[in-house]
Amino acid sequence: MVEKKLFAVDLGASGGKCFIGFFGAGTFRMEEVHRFAHEGVSFFLPDRTGAVNERTYWDDTSIYQNIVKGLQAARRQFGATLDGIGIDTWGADGHFLTQDGDVLGKVYCYRDHRLDTMCDEVKARIDATRVYAVTGNHFQPFNQSNQLLWVATRRPELLKLAKVYLPIPALFYYYLGGCTQVDSTFASVTQMMDAKKGKWSSEMLKAMGIPKKLMPEIVAPGTKIGKLQPGLAAHCGLNEVDLIAVGSHDTASAFAAAPVKNAKKALIISSGTWSLVGKLIKKPITTPEAMSLGLSNEGGIGNTRFLRNCMGTWIVQELLRVWEIADGKRMGWEEVDKITPAATAFSAFIDPDDKRFYNPANMEQAIRAFIAETGQTAPADRGTILRCVYESLALKYRYVNETINRVTGTETEVVHIVGGGSNNPLLNQFTADSIGVPVLAGPKEATAVGNLMVQAVGAGIIPDLKAAMPFIKSAFPIATFKPQNTAAWDVVYLRFTKLLK
Repeated sequence: MVEKKLFAVDLGASGGKCFIGFFGAGTFRMEEVHRFAHEGVSFFLPDRTGAVNERTYWDDTSIYQNIVKGLQAARRQFGATLDGIGIDTWGADGHFLTQDGDVLGKVYCYRDHRLDTMCDEVKARIDATRVYAVTGNHFQPFNQSNQLLWVATRRPELLKLAKVYLPIPALFYYYLGGCTQVDSTFASVTQMMDAKKGKWSSEMLKAMGIPKKLMPEIVAPGTKIGKLQPGLAAHCGLNEVDLIAVGSHDTASAFAAAPVKNAKKALIISSGTWSLVGKLIKKPITTPEAMSLGLSNEGGIGNTRFLRNCMGTWIVQELLRVWEIADGKRMGWEEVDKITPAATAFSAFIDPDDKRFYNPANMEQAIRAFIAETGQTAPADRGTILRCVYESLALKYRYVNETINRVTGTETEVVHIVGGGSNNPLLNQFTADSIGVPVLAGPKEATAVGNLMVQAVGAGIIPDLKAAMPFIKSAFPIATFKPQNTAAWDVVYLRFTKLLK
């Protein structure tokens, strides 16, 4: 077999990475060719009423430029021919294009405060239980139902100029190849798709005031949707390579890379800025009980991801940001890993998913306020705050696991942690201790791995994702963390659950 080369773009909410996956005769390896940081940028601007509001935008131009840099780096390092390009992104946001391909304004970031009250506005237009029954998605501020309703009610003039709405991965595919399709894994998390039919819901579109003609075609992961534009290919020194729809919601790609033996017995945590905690099931579960427990159904690749979207290391990232402002330098991960385990255990807990932690001006102040309001001991130092966050995350994973098991009628015997958070041994161990089952950590770059494996299916390199598992297991080390001191965690779990609303 002639070696095939696939290019994966993995865009998270705080950075992007580009990889080449090499497929030979029964072999697979992956090389990183480019990495970059990005973040939402805040503006303070008056609206039509004169009121000044904070607005948070993505710099899509810079992200596109870095994708191009990644393609150029791939050509320099590994030659001028690729066999596929796939893009996965964070699971929210998008934008409208005109007939001429112009982007209608800046691309809003999902943490922008314009969405703070939009869940209530969606529920005022269509009953919440009906929304869940149709879409299988729970209510989150960043849902694209909220974003589309905001445009329809606050910027209706844009709808008159728009030709198509492109969810964020589709936007970057468009920049590369002019294609406008979106894959089903991303469409499934918009709260605009019928979970059982796999099509845009006419009922949701009508309620949000969005013409159906503006929504892009939904395609299956693995579909070839276009080619790299000739001019861009020449600019990068590459062939006009196929653009392949992958599990473009990053969680779908990450779950696809988890080396699961028995889906009923395995909890999967895609750990990063967010923690997506769930199991793979055959069909969506849209019962009132599932809704009441905050569980969502997201389109997988041949399955459904039944999960809860929990806050992840965003809380730690924000602590480091505010401390950098105070200190004039950023605390390194080496220091985080030193002071956190040395801090006092179980001094206090937070509910990581409390609304105050979604996008506060100062994360440390938000944490201290929660601890004070719940009558707990104030943290003595930064190490104690960090340990409080990590312990609380592990305890929240346990809570979500119990709710999923209750609804699915299954028991968890192993936890797979994939993504960047799998490289955090302290959180991995806390998770094993809290849930009381072994944790298998890795692959670290699970999202890119899943991206490449779906591309490989679409390019005809492998027949299906089942055939990808031997490649994944042989290429990436999987670390095992066995539960320790579970009795102590059982005791504090009772304290923790009393903090949940």
